[in-house]
Amino acid sequence: MATMVKLQRKINGIKEESFNRNRVAEENRRKEHKAALLIQSWFRGCRVRAYLRHLQRKATTIQKIWRGYLGRMYFRRMVKIQKRWRAYYVRKYVHNYYALKQYLEGLIMTNEIVRRELEEFAVIKSREREKTALESGERKKDYLARKMHYLVSTEQIAGVFNSPYKLFPDEMEFRLRGAKPLSPKASRSRKHGTEGIVETSAPGTPFTLPQIEHLPPIPKKKQQGPFRDPTEVLLQRYKPLEPTLRVATSIMSVEEAREELKRKEWGSRVNDELFHHFSNANKSRRHELMLHTSSKFGHVDYGTKHFREENPEKLKGKKDFKRVFTTVQVFDKFGKMYSSAGKAV
Repeated sequence: MATMVKLQRKINGIKEESFNRNRVAEENRRKEHKAALLIQSWFRGCRVRAYLRHLQRKATTIQKIWRGYLGRMYFRRMVKIQKRWRAYYVRKYVHNYYALKQYLEGLIMTNEIVRRELEEFAVIKSREREKTALESGERKKDYLARKMHYLVSTEQIAGVFNSPYKLFPDEMEFRLRGAKPLSPKASRSRKHGTEGIVETSAPGTPFTLPQIEHLPPIPKKKQQGPFRDPTEVLLQRYKPLEPTLRVATSIMSVEEAREELKRKEWGSRVNDELFHHFSNANKSRRHELMLHTSSKFGHVDYGTKHFREENPEKLKGKKDFKRVFTTVQVFDKFGKMYSSAGKAV
């Protein structure tokens, strides 16, 4: 009962509190509903967009495969067309079988004609060589017949080529009978190597060489281009010999040049005036001449004035050097004679 009483006393507060809570919950319910709708819409949008991206990738892959297939088919068709066209072009214009066959047939015919003409030319040349050989042989035989004309047969004596033991005389016998004797002048010309050059059948015909015409004079017009005068070139080419420096100069040239230089220095570099000092402190000091200079009284000999070792006579009669302080005992005996025992004598 006490509990019931307590609850009845608090019932108004509980009602008011429940009303407030319901009011707050109703106010928050709308906000939560809007938030839930926003979250659902965002999630569904993300899912739909992901699905659309998936579909786009799949569609892109399908399109890529299909377009690649179409491109390959088009390329293969183009290659096939190009191959057939190039094969036709090559067979028709580049490697035409019929044109090549016709060209080879024409080449064979041309070769046959050229071969035939070459054979005819070779036959003609061989005949010419034979004819030339026969003519040269006949000329030699005629020359021998004229040279050996004294061997011809006479009425009293038979010749060498007309043997009584043969039925017919030799061919040389007939040549000897038809030839004329060789004159001494013609024989001399033959000996000098004129055989076969001129015809010496006429005994009185002298041997003459063909006259050679003189060449026209060379024009003296200057040639175009960077060419020098011929006289200058000839002078440079045939210039006289010039002695070298080693031959032109003597062996003692260096020593002679040094002596001449010394003489010039002694004669020209003479200055007997006093040297004027730059500073005022040294005005009163007298300037000492150099060792190698000249003076009014003549040249100062080298070493006689400034070097005592050159003139030892001046050192006679002078006293020894006086020491300011005593030295070591060893140096007192320096320069004196010592005995074998090490003591001063």
